[in-house]
Amino acid sequence: MTQEKNFLKKVDKSVVMAYVQIVIGCVIGGAAYPLFLVPGQIAPGGLSGVAMILNHLLGTPVGLMSIVLNIPLFLVGYKTLGTRFVLRTLLGTLLFSVCIDALKLPPVTQEPLLNTIFGGALLGVGLGMIMRGGATTGGTDMMARMLHKHVKFISVGMVLLAMDGIVVLVAAFTFGMTEGLYALICIFVSSKVLDVVMLGLSNNKACFIISDAWETITQRLLSEMERGVTQLSAKGAYSGKERPVVLCVLPPQEVSRMKEIVSHEDERAFIFISDAHEALGEGFSALGGEN
Repeated sequence: MTQEKNFLKKVDKSVVMAYVQIVIGCVIGGAAYPLFLVPGQIAPGGLSGVAMILNHLLGTPVGLMSIVLNIPLFLVGYKTLGTRFVLRTLLGTLLFSVCIDALKLPPVTQEPLLNTIFGGALLGVGLGMIMRGGATTGGTDMMARMLHKHVKFISVGMVLLAMDGIVVLVAAFTFGMTEGLYALICIFVSSKVLDVVMLGLSNNKACFIISDAWETITQRLLSEMERGVTQLSAKGAYSGKERPVVLCVLPPQEVSRMKEIVSHEDERAFIFISDAHEALGEGFSALGGEN
């Protein structure tokens, strides 16, 4: 009974934190519009960008038009992404759109480049927090989430960058070619910031080691560096020889020591090092449940 209560507490905490991230993300992302994007006439892609174009042409509120344009996507997303995700996204879309219209914040600057960079960065932080909370603001965000669900190796930020290009072309003809070019920079900045927020700022390294001396290397990594090591089953395509691939996630300052150990044990060893965007658990950041 106690274990069940503890589990429910963890679930409740993770759900609450998810909604907190969504709300904060909506406020931050929504603030980007009155502070930077609308004054600079920078349409940052997505349906909110379409709404900005309609605002320029027809005078309709940006937030209200974002809600109207998102209705068809919710009908599709409900079937594709499930009830929980769609409910969270509904919250994100409504709150994000309300924040765009309701936050009567004065423009920070009239400098186009500053509006572009800081508007894109603020928008990226907001969208990243919303997506970490398990939602989107609808529009191309929802489309990107649906595509990323089926094609894992394509990042959400890059999907948004590609899909929003069409909106930018329309914006260029509406606001002017210069504003369209600024919009491209804005989307690039927001997509990069979004990926950082979603994947984390960690610069840890995932080190893959292939060596005949894998047993000795493993023991030295465990004893001398006091880092966890995983052995992955592998087979050489050319030699047909089976031997483990040693996997160890390390902070960047410890990579050189790992190389010294491997080189000492086997100068013919093969090492492959890649970025580990987010390392959670013992020895790294605390593992917290995300929902």
